[in-house]
Amino acid sequence: MDPMSGRRHFIDRLAPGWLVVQFLGTGMLVVALLTASEDTLWIWGLYAASMLSWILFIALHPWYPRAAAALLAFSALLPTLAVGEAADTTAVIMLCVLLGRFTSLTSPSGQTIAAVTFSCLACTWISCTLADRPLSDVLGYPLLILVLTLLGLNRRQQQLRTDQAEQLLDNTLLMQQEQARAAALAERTRIAREMHDVLAHSLGALTVQLKVAAALIEKGDSEGAMARVLRSNRLADEGLAEARNAVAALRGDIPSLPDALKQLVETHDSNHPGEVGLSLSGEPRRLSPTAAVCLVQSAREALTNAAKHAPGERVEVSLDYAEGSVRLTVDNVTSSPAHQSPDHVPGYGLTGIRERLALVAGTLTTERTQSGARWVLTAEVPE
Repeated sequence: MDPMSGRRHFIDRLAPGWLVVQFLGTGMLVVALLTASEDTLWIWGLYAASMLSWILFIALHPWYPRAAAALLAFSALLPTLAVGEAADTTAVIMLCVLLGRFTSLTSPSGQTIAAVTFSCLACTWISCTLADRPLSDVLGYPLLILVLTLLGLNRRQQQLRTDQAEQLLDNTLLMQQEQARAAALAERTRIAREMHDVLAHSLGALTVQLKVAAALIEKGDSEGAMARVLRSNRLADEGLAEARNAVAALRGDIPSLPDALKQLVETHDSNHPGEVGLSLSGEPRRLSPTAAVCLVQSAREALTNAAKHAPGERVEVSLDYAEGSVRLTVDNVTSSPAHQSPDHVPGYGLTGIRERLALVAGTLTTERTQSGARWVLTAEVPE
């Protein structure tokens, strides 16, 4: 904040600008009335009514600005009726103060200000003409009214710009708050989705292994049951490791995408028959954590489906850093349902993967080759 702005805000806190203007205006009106040398009673009646309207304007303006503006317009019109007959310039001084304040208000419309100004001009000119005032008064007083109107309108325009700037600032702050709230909600949704995907996959596989172990115990196959329990223990450890990796990804400190895919392939090889080949093309580039997690989860889902539908068959995973995008392709042999492994549970679904890729403007396509012997999954995200 610059020093001038700081001083202005400090003064506004001590006394708002409108209050200062009203205080000074009241002082000028009181001084003008106390120093008036007027003997005509009806003129004093106009002065009193005008002053009373001014006091009511001050009292009502903070709460009823439109009604207060109407009172101020009436207060400004009253002295114009006495300009020609007044013995001194008290009526002119009152007119200057009251009309100047009225034209600086933001509550009345421009048409209303123009109408009040024209009425003051007409009344002043008629009053001076009927009283046979000199030409300098007949022309000078209306000219003074026009000058005061221009000054008041200039002040009014400044106030309108200030009000608009404050409103814009309030709207900007409100929009920033809404954006922050939406970002926090989106982040919570993303975290929930990541944790749900990881836990659903690992716990689903763990449940299947434990059910198989229970069935083997009922049949008296203790060795087979123990093997399933040991496998369940390994799956639990892997699930915990995947959950930790997901949390690390959400925090933004995950390893590079090629390293993450390499870890995924090694884990898959250690738990499933068959080989998984991993190839990389293009110059590796850093992706956003969300996009990287989407590609890793796409590869995990594809490997899970390959192990389910074609156990023991080779799977090819390729990562291509193309211009403007990164493409992941998983190519595997398909087999008939009779050759599917009974130990595998389905993944958490390609639908969820497709929805997550859509959040980062990515795409997911799956297709079977013309011969029907191979299944290809392609996930692509922009940079």
